[in-house]
Amino acid sequence: MFPCGLSCLSVLGAAGTALLCAGLLLSLAQHLWTLRWMLSRDRASALPLPKGSMGWPFFGETLHWLVQGSRFHSSRRERYGTVFKTHLLGRPVIRVSGAENVRTILLGEHRIVRSQWPQSAHILLGSHTLLGAVGEPHRQRRKVLARVFSRAALERYVPRLQGALRREVRSWCAARRPVAVYDAAKALTFRMAARILLGLRLDEAQCSELSRTFEQFVENLFSLPLDVPFSGLRKGIRARDQLHRHLEEAIAEKLHEDMAGEPGDALAMIIHSTRELGRELSVQELKESAVELLFAAFFTTASASTSLVLLLLQHPAAIAKIRQELEAQGLGRACSCAPGAAGDGAGHWSDCGCAPDLSLAALGGLPYVDCVVKEVLRLLPPVSGGYRTALRTFELDGYQIPKGWSVMYSIRDTHETAAVYRSPPEGFDPERFGASGEEARGASGRFHYIPFGGGARSCLGQELAQAVLQLLAVELVRTARWELATPAFPAMQTVPIVHPVDGLRLFFHPLAHSAARDGLCL
Repeated sequence: MFPCGLSCLSVLGAAGTALLCAGLLLSLAQHLWTLRWMLSRDRASALPLPKGSMGWPFFGETLHWLVQGSRFHSSRRERYGTVFKTHLLGRPVIRVSGAENVRTILLGEHRIVRSQWPQSAHILLGSHTLLGAVGEPHRQRRKVLARVFSRAALERYVPRLQGALRREVRSWCAARRPVAVYDAAKALTFRMAARILLGLRLDEAQCSELSRTFEQFVENLFSLPLDVPFSGLRKGIRARDQLHRHLEEAIAEKLHEDMAGEPGDALAMIIHSTRELGRELSVQELKESAVELLFAAFFTTASASTSLVLLLLQHPAAIAKIRQELEAQGLGRACSCAPGAAGDGAGHWSDCGCAPDLSLAALGGLPYVDCVVKEVLRLLPPVSGGYRTALRTFELDGYQIPKGWSVMYSIRDTHETAAVYRSPPEGFDPERFGASGEEARGASGRFHYIPFGGGARSCLGQELAQAVLQLLAVELVRTARWELATPAFPAMQTVPIVHPVDGLRLFFHPLAHSAARDGLCL
């Protein structure tokens, strides 16, 4: 037995030595990895790098980020402050939050930072997009697209948007089964963007097929830039090509339309605006512009719409106040037409007895609805932030941001930590955006609220997005009541787009006054 005992001790000793050596090697590797990034600081600047951790060699803190989600950033913000360094997805990243810090980044576009998107996104969206443009080409494209979202254009969109939203809410009432709100919102947003914004003539079957193709395109937009069989990029290219083939026909029609009158949709406006500037866009440029507009509207508006439905359900007092405001403005009664009565599938109301009763002016007379929409976007902004690349080394909050490093500004963290509101930032309080709240923030508080970004790359479609959410709030509150179809409220996934993990399954029921007139919703 004695030799056997010695043998076991020898094996255990060898295993312990191996583990000790492995631990020392890992510790050395991590030390060298940290040292590598410490030495990458710009020595021409006397400022230190921000605090933080670069994680493990090659992996950085990517695994922690994927597992912890939004908690990853909040825990490090608590530990290191509003500017900290990390290493994600193979790149050194400076995470930035707080109004003043974010202001520096957003107003520094083209000067100290530039927009950063993955290579796969540039491949799939194309080279003729606002997303990929910098400098003067970016300014020219924004000028063209600004007309798409002008007040005159919004006035034309609103009646058709109201029609689409009205039919959607009433179809939810008629469903007789739980509605997966996030999925329904994505389908609705695509229909509105394709038919109303772009002016595409699509029947329901075509719209559903194109929506599925577009979702596959977006799902593979952020993938490894490897164009090999079965890769995400290859799937995205296939979906993009299908979208482009369909768009070619619509674009060919619009290029030959008489442009003497006022353009009625985004594609016609883009063609008209560029001709006024002395240019003629190619079919390829128009296809890429159309897909970019769909992409800009799709997930973010669907996310915000779902968050609106969820937060109103969680705060019935807000619903009551919206109803009071609608009654005071004579807008409390829902349309009495059955779903589908308003006829041609493109948002036109020639076959409906109930004309649209909302306009931009009418929405402007609903200040509490506007406050609710702003609070939804503050509490649950659809995207958590944006990426930039440092064009040169610059100072931020007493630290150096080295040239070439990625900078991620955080919308969510900035909203959560803003100290300018009269009530706690973590609570749902639409009245924080009332007259007294607006005055309290003042001009200096501009970057405390940034759901649409800011600066040269602020969202051009923000007024359209807010109008859609206001219209949805009105149609929901005066048409339906809704309740959970699950035992509890779902958790929220925050990456890459905010949405409930189960899609938010709800039952919708018509209000008594509309049910009495509408047999389909009973």
